[in-house]
Amino acid sequence: MTNKNSPLKTEPFLLRPVGKNYLWGGNRLNEDFAKEIQMEPLAETWECSTHPDGPSTVATGPFAGRLLVEVLQEHPEYLGSHPRTKDGNLPVLIKFIDAKKDLSVQVHPSDAYAKEHEHGQLGKSEMWYVLDTQGDAHLVYGFNRPIDRQTLKKSLLDGTVERYLQKIKIQKDDVFYIEAGTVHAIGAGSLIAEIQESSNLTYRMYDYGRVDKNGKPRELHIERALDVAKLEGGSTPRQPMRVLKYTPGCASELLCRCKYFVVERLLINTERIRKMVPFATGDNSFQVLLCVDGCGVAFPEKGEAIPFFRGDCLFIPAHSVAIRLHGRAQLLKVSC
Repeated sequence: MTNKNSPLKTEPFLLRPVGKNYLWGGNRLNEDFAKEIQMEPLAETWECSTHPDGPSTVATGPFAGRLLVEVLQEHPEYLGSHPRTKDGNLPVLIKFIDAKKDLSVQVHPSDAYAKEHEHGQLGKSEMWYVLDTQGDAHLVYGFNRPIDRQTLKKSLLDGTVERYLQKIKIQKDDVFYIEAGTVHAIGAGSLIAEIQESSNLTYRMYDYGRVDKNGKPRELHIERALDVAKLEGGSTPRQPMRVLKYTPGCASELLCRCKYFVVERLLINTERIRKMVPFATGDNSFQVLLCVDGCGVAFPEKGEAIPFFRGDCLFIPAHSVAIRLHGRAQLLKVSC
């Protein structure tokens, strides 16, 4: 075990996720991403998390085998000087989601509502990056027309709410920002990477009459959902304008920038050039590289090389050693 008074180490390290077996999940996270998690179904993997409901574990380097939250509590400087990282816990949570079946229609509270009504917890705004779709994959994004609280509540109780929901056809490479208060659901056939606030607060509004493994309906949270849901409708989400920027061996584009996180997509291809892609973090924030396709190797200036493959998650502390990336891979880079 590493002593908390040991010299500062700023090398990157891989993380090992926690799995979730929600009833709507499938098996693609094991089949496509080689998670090797003995869970059926495997609905989600929490790749980078310090949340108590699913903390991830360090998989490589001097802290291998320890919970990420323990490492960051001992070394809060790894999180950087950004104000949202000052408490020693990650302000973000990064997941893979495999929706074999429709997720429930749900909504998340804002930070202000959660602080007042949920014992000071964070609210939840999130971003989805669509990795793949099967069949008629879609998502629910708000309402197709304005609706008032009384009408919405009645439709939830009598099972007619679907007539008011706005359903959006989705395809691979789509990006959606789901602000707290937006009623939403991921549809069957969707494989998603999700970046969100570090929160597990979900108000389930409607669940298609399904029952859990014990034959009981899953709990609904209708009154709290009605408190926080945005009731305006008819605003179809548009894909953000995305511009690729090229440097030798790498193309990058901004996917999402909000007050909670910044997400970029990196396309690494150094197979035919001798120069590797340089990478490092500053003092302000840690960064996370989530490999969503391909494979490569991270070469820290100090420490051992770290091979990474599709589905791997690499944590890079703030003020890291210089790193060089080599390979052919698509990465989501997350920072605060």
